[in-house]
Amino acid sequence: MKKAKSAGRGFDLYRVPAGKRVRLEDLDPAEHRGSKDDAGVGKALSRNLAELAELQELLYAAQTHSVLVVLQGIDTSGKDGTIRHVFSGVNPQGCRVATFGVPTAAEAAHDYLWRVHRETPARGELVIFNRSHYESVLVERVHALVPAGVWKPRYAEINQFERLLTSAGTIVLKFFLHVSRKEQKKRLEARERDPDKRWKAHAQDWEERKKWGAYRAAFEEMLFRTSLPQAPWYVVPSDHKWFRNLVIGDRIVARLRAHREAWKAAIRSRTE
Repeated sequence: MKKAKSAGRGFDLYRVPAGKRVRLEDLDPAEHRGSKDDAGVGKALSRNLAELAELQELLYAAQTHSVLVVLQGIDTSGKDGTIRHVFSGVNPQGCRVATFGVPTAAEAAHDYLWRVHRETPARGELVIFNRSHYESVLVERVHALVPAGVWKPRYAEINQFERLLTSAGTIVLKFFLHVSRKEQKKRLEARERDPDKRWKAHAQDWEERKKWGAYRAAFEEMLFRTSLPQAPWYVVPSDHKWFRNLVIGDRIVARLRAHREAWKAAIRSRTE
């Protein structure tokens, strides 16, 4: 990928064009585009977070749109860290996180999108999915929990689901956190060494790591089949946590910024 002149520029190159195949092995998860983890990057991230807080307040007050941010990635890719840092300045009154683990008995008794649709944002709300409906074409595919004849049609079903959301005024942004196998090993080992982080360590994490190749194929197919013009995927280099946060904050702000004036107009129209 080409290097940008400065942090915050050129990050839309991480967007996956609709219908384009992605080879993750060709994308460097340690890339930082010439930026450094220094005061300059810190200021850029701070500006993003401040603007995101402002835009989220307008979103909440205008009540014309909702925002859905989807975070997907292999274990240790940084979904929790992204939520802690990128959304640290938003008002909790208009923001929440939905996490999707192993389906409960009640959830498994319904179609796979049932539990997901219940968590989508209402007008004025920003919701972050920590894992998401994409688990149904990732975990269920890799572990053969359902036949291929079941998970393959889900790409089209998910696309239709997201088209429904966007047609109803939901702004959808999807981020795949791209981390290297080497960095994942480092992070798993760090969890086990740190008494305060050990609660996050599970033997299953190492078992899942053995399926790295299968997950990579599943991720690549997911990106190819479901990056839509109105609901794009971004492949975010995530070996450097600070760069991951910088890119994601920048892309969210860039997308919401386009609605600033319309949201202000909607707010004024109700108070005049």
